[in-house]
Amino acid sequence: MPTRVRSYSKINLGLAIGPPRSDGFHSLATLYQTLALHDLVTVSARLGETTRIRLTSNDPRVPCDWRNTAWKMAEKTLSSLDLCADVKIHIQKNLPVQGGMGAGSANAAAALLGLERELGLRLMETTRQALAAQVGSDVPLFLVGGSVLGYDRGQMVDPAADMQLDGQTEIPCVIALPGIGVSTPTAFRDWDKLLTGSAETTPDLHNPPIRDTIRELSRTYASVVVRQGKRGASGIFPDPSSGLNARDTPEKQQGLSREQRHTSLESSNTHGESGIEDDLAENSLLALVRTGIENDFETVVFPQYPLLREIKRQLMGSPQAAGLSGESPAIYAALSGSGSALFGLYRTQTDASAAQRRLQQNGVEAIVTKTMPRARYWSEMFAE
Repeated sequence: MPTRVRSYSKINLGLAIGPPRSDGFHSLATLYQTLALHDLVTVSARLGETTRIRLTSNDPRVPCDWRNTAWKMAEKTLSSLDLCADVKIHIQKNLPVQGGMGAGSANAAAALLGLERELGLRLMETTRQALAAQVGSDVPLFLVGGSVLGYDRGQMVDPAADMQLDGQTEIPCVIALPGIGVSTPTAFRDWDKLLTGSAETTPDLHNPPIRDTIRELSRTYASVVVRQGKRGASGIFPDPSSGLNARDTPEKQQGLSREQRHTSLESSNTHGESGIEDDLAENSLLALVRTGIENDFETVVFPQYPLLREIKRQLMGSPQAAGLSGESPAIYAALSGSGSALFGLYRTQTDASAAQRRLQQNGVEAIVTKTMPRARYWSEMFAE
């Protein structure tokens, strides 16, 4: 009987971009969070004398050949094991295509898990991760699930403690789907232009003042989310005191002001405890917001697509309007990846439903879901 795998989505709770590298990639530091919203990937496979892969989908936009990440994963897995098999993969697409929610990457991870079960295999975790990284930078996170800290191109991952709000690990979330496409390569190029322009105004190009504060923020960020502190963040988080990230946008409605962030950090470093640490047990999401987390892509994507900035405002909600209606504004809202999907996180389902209505009244598709902690992610992975 074919194996059906839930192919979950993700958001980026924070995403920091480093300068371009010699290999053509950018170093990234990000906190991934998996969501309950998912595609369904059905895999059937049997060993044979030659390898044959057939892929179908209910969505005509999904490539059904070697370009598909699930196809690539099946092909690479069989090749690495020196096996041949007849493989059929069907992707029931519920998630947006190229929306910044990792749908294609999740499909690849689901195909790997389905192929393992169909062939009676159990790959070592290091083998899984190596194969996943070859297929795409976002694929490895879906072999961890929950809250996941990503480094390098995003493909090096560490499990983080599940994100919590008021002691709950399943946090109401609204996904906004604007129905426009954002080119990730273009967003990276625009970021590089912005970074170059900023550097030209810096007296010391080899050691600009931004870097020490970036490392400080990274350590604070990592102290909130990393379980057992295996590696620590990669030192490229945005400096909220720099002109590069100082912008009058909805982001400033979240967390503390720049001065408050520095005061909190200094208190933490001096006294060994802060408001951030007080919130760690049951409110790690609030603690992260206080560190000033943000998505660097917003700096270049929002000017190109003003609609996305406005959608973020709608996701956040107005404290004044919320007070009149009895609903609370979002705890945090941001672009996911390079977009075009955006998300908001809320204290209650009622608040999330109110945000969904705001968006729908303005003609924006919006879906209410919730964050998916690691244990539940794996317990519900296979759809029996």
